[in-house]
Amino acid sequence: MQLYTVREAMQQDPAGTLARIAKLGYTSVEGATYTGSQKFYGMEPAAFAKLLKQNGLIMPSSHYRLGEEQEKGQPVQGTMLHGWDKAVDDAAQAGVKYMVCAYLSEAERGNLDHYKFVAEQLNKAGERSKNAGIQLCYHNHDFEFAAQNGQLPYDLLLSSTDPKLVQMELDLYWATKAGHDPVALFTKHPGRFPLWHVKDMDNTPKRDFTEVGSGTIDFKRIFAQAGKAGMKYYFVEQDQTPGSPFDSIQKSIAHIKRTLV
Repeated sequence: MQLYTVREAMQQDPAGTLARIAKLGYTSVEGATYTGSQKFYGMEPAAFAKLLKQNGLIMPSSHYRLGEEQEKGQPVQGTMLHGWDKAVDDAAQAGVKYMVCAYLSEAERGNLDHYKFVAEQLNKAGERSKNAGIQLCYHNHDFEFAAQNGQLPYDLLLSSTDPKLVQMELDLYWATKAGHDPVALFTKHPGRFPLWHVKDMDNTPKRDFTEVGSGTIDFKRIFAQAGKAGMKYYFVEQDQTPGSPFDSIQKSIAHIKRTLV
């Protein structure tokens, strides 16, 4: 489960939140917040790894930022562009196997030339993480599928990065919302998608987030192609929930266990 779904609870009570997640039947989580100052939810890597183990959880993957934008006029440490070596070392200590570039802010997107710069940074960061036994991945939203001069930034990122250094975490919701079939991506780039975000899309004009199994995405069809995709881990995520996020993630895991795995 992607911890962004329960981000407020994780900030207030990480220990209690992880215990609740485990009790609902989840066995793995993905970190949503790492900075050079906060580490993993205010804990050092070894301490957070110990807390996970106490709850029968693993954290094979965690999210990171590119780091082009500054905060209060200062670079953000623990990002791909600033303090990456330390971030990699901390990830290794926490038992992380995949470090994921989670999101590009509006200022970090730009034109195709800027996406080429992003691809270069992904390759560099991926080489450093690979030396520590950690695979770098890139997580998409929908903006990477908006064509510029006839080319999709997502295609550029795929073609301009070394598959050995940079793999993909495919967000099934965002790809689908952008009008792209995840299975077609698996066919075109087999083995490139070891991580998935599993979130559903409701049947309304806004096509908002909803619990897995209560929306319009055909997960059975997608999960049937897990081998072609090279999927190793999937994480339930729901950016916004109508009530308690714990109620939503309970519904999602129940559906997944009942129908998909």
